[in-house]
Amino acid sequence: MAESGSAAEQRLGVGFGVAAYGAWGLFPLYWPLLEPAGAGEILAHRMVWSLLAVVVLLGVRRVPGGAARWGWVREFVRTPRKVAILAGAAAAISVNWFVYIWSVNHGHTVDTAFGYFINPLVTVLFGVFLLRERLRRLQWAAVGVGAVAVLVLAVGYGKAPWIALVLAGSFGTYGLLKKVAAVPAAEAMAVESALQFVPAVGYLVWLGTRGTLDFGHHGAGNTALLMLAGPVTVVPLICFGAAANRLPLSVVGLLQFLAPILQFLCGVLVQHESVPPARLAGFLIVWLALVLLTVDALRTARRRPAQPAQPAQPAQSTSTSDSASSIRDSTLTQASTSA
Repeated sequence: MAESGSAAEQRLGVGFGVAAYGAWGLFPLYWPLLEPAGAGEILAHRMVWSLLAVVVLLGVRRVPGGAARWGWVREFVRTPRKVAILAGAAAAISVNWFVYIWSVNHGHTVDTAFGYFINPLVTVLFGVFLLRERLRRLQWAAVGVGAVAVLVLAVGYGKAPWIALVLAGSFGTYGLLKKVAAVPAAEAMAVESALQFVPAVGYLVWLGTRGTLDFGHHGAGNTALLMLAGPVTVVPLICFGAAANRLPLSVVGLLQFLAPILQFLCGVLVQHESVPPARLAGFLIVWLALVLLTVDALRTARRRPAQPAQPAQPAQSTSTSDSASSIRDSTLTQASTSA
């Protein structure tokens, strides 16, 4: 019965993972619907409505008997180190969201896909340079091949592929800080959204005083879509958390590639972006790097003894060495939101 239950949980985890990464992969179809609002206003609405959505989620979810629903807030504010780390994470994801929304709404969806394809390689480099990890041979080979892909794109563009690099760098930073903070996903999202809320509201008020606020001026449909930016942000995150709790990291990592693949297809097939030979060559090379990284991750996972499944517990603290090991062993995944 235990094995049957475990298999059912894994199937459920795959479903949650596909839902999360599938939603993130289809985001390029959603953000253009919010125009004529600009990227800055869309970002502000995403921050404001995300806080409201996650507060509702935390308010209705089940809690253990005798536990205080909002007791984690009191414990959290007593750890200023975690507050500071999540403030950095909120800043990193704000940069990521703005660049992503701007890029999708200005015909650069394919470039965003490349950014999320190279994100695992950036995570590996963070492990080397920030956490002083030692890489295996296939990991070094993957990093080298990924560097060649970026160089090929730079030559083809005549400049560095800045959109991809900013997205990969900001998302990698976000994932690193979230891993170090070790705060459960919903609670972390609430804290980050709370930190973003005041600047976001302030920006919307400023747009209103200038007469350039689009919210409420382009029909009920556009207004509703802007308000939905919050649930659209939070729901995939919750699905991701449910998948990560049920699946091995190697499986979650493989599912991660669904998002940039769908982004690439949206850019080419729906938004009709061109893919000149130099750009296609860069993609083919980075896909080779990801194959090497995947082979290394799967080979390493097979060498380890199987661990019995444990119920998910809220993380309390994580040492630097624990973070380093965790990041090294999960280079194909980020315990964070995307796009």
